[in-house]
Amino acid sequence: MTPRLLIVVGLLAAFGGVLYLSAHRAPRSPGGHEAGTPSQPTPSRPGERVDISFLYSTEKKDWVEAAAKDFQREHPHIRLSLVGKGSLDAAQAILDGREHPTVWSPADSAVLRMLASDWATDTSHAPLFAAEGDDAPRPLVITPLVFAVWEDRAEVLRKASGGGAVSWKVLQKAVTSPQGWPAIGGKPEWGFVKLGHTDPTRSNSGLQALLLATLEYYGKRGGLTVEDLLDPRYQEWMKSLERGVTRFESSSGAFMTDMVRFGPSRYDIAVVYENLAISHLSHAQGRWGDLRVYYPALTLWSDHPAAVLQASWVTPAQKAAAREWLRYLRSRPVQERALAFGFRPADPSVPLKNEDPENPFNRLASKGVRVDVPPVAEVPEGPVVRDLLTLWSRVLAPGR
Repeated sequence: MTPRLLIVVGLLAAFGGVLYLSAHRAPRSPGGHEAGTPSQPTPSRPGERVDISFLYSTEKKDWVEAAAKDFQREHPHIRLSLVGKGSLDAAQAILDGREHPTVWSPADSAVLRMLASDWATDTSHAPLFAAEGDDAPRPLVITPLVFAVWEDRAEVLRKASGGGAVSWKVLQKAVTSPQGWPAIGGKPEWGFVKLGHTDPTRSNSGLQALLLATLEYYGKRGGLTVEDLLDPRYQEWMKSLERGVTRFESSSGAFMTDMVRFGPSRYDIAVVYENLAISHLSHAQGRWGDLRVYYPALTLWSDHPAAVLQASWVTPAQKAAAREWLRYLRSRPVQERALAFGFRPADPSVPLKNEDPENPFNRLASKGVRVDVPPVAEVPEGPVVRDLLTLWSRVLAPGR
């Protein structure tokens, strides 16, 4: 072989080696970094896939999943992982390091504030949530807490409450009486009054029920303090109320399904989110009587805040992708679609009533669903929420 030919062959071999190494470079990790190399928080390049995870409260599962399907079609460069978990369980999982989401959306701001407060007790932690800007917590959808009550039971409760809204004080009297329903004018065959709400240490609707009952006891709309929770008379009143709860489910959805499935034999009154009541009302009719929605004199919003976490495990590329996902959820078409799932859009420009006959705020008005809501309570600070949960676990929970 001539020297010139040897040189040509050598050059071709070298060029082939470069092509081979380029085609077989080390695989990339989900964050877009080569395996075996340190994960550096660099922005994604055009065409590079970014993985983000969305940890969200299960009450909005159907709406989130429908939106995610369309989002993935329109944003193929973002791989979105959905993780549904109860708000309080999710908060504890983040605190314990069992969950590392890019974005978190609990059911309401009380749980978010509690996590922020718990997170800050470790002085080595930077704040978990941004105070302002695109990454800061902002609502996705909203829904108030309501009573779902069989109509004949509700009329007795309202009469005992003076003809207005169903009262927590009347409920407390009803569930603690050994006479059951006849104690407040109900029928003997109804037996004992069966109140239902979820486990407040695991589900946000149960926590909200405790907060609203506590505020009515004190005649407050806000300003709840730790000192209020330490009053022995209040504790005894609340403990009696909680003894009347039939069982403490971990999920609001499962709890509402049981009310429809078993009827008044399981629950006379359920404390649930408006959107869940809306989604189950049509299933209940014709099974056990007329199930209706009743709004308490004072309610709480579940504002479903969503925030991009300012944690060490979230890269700039993931933050940018997460902002795209949140912008999509807050876009007008997706906000309008939330109505079909019983939610009130967080976007104030989206009307609750429209020409759509399937809109639940039109279709279910005869079942008590209404656009206007009662006065809304103020959300307590994180330490007060934490102490209320501690009080329930140590003192108020049945069996204590």
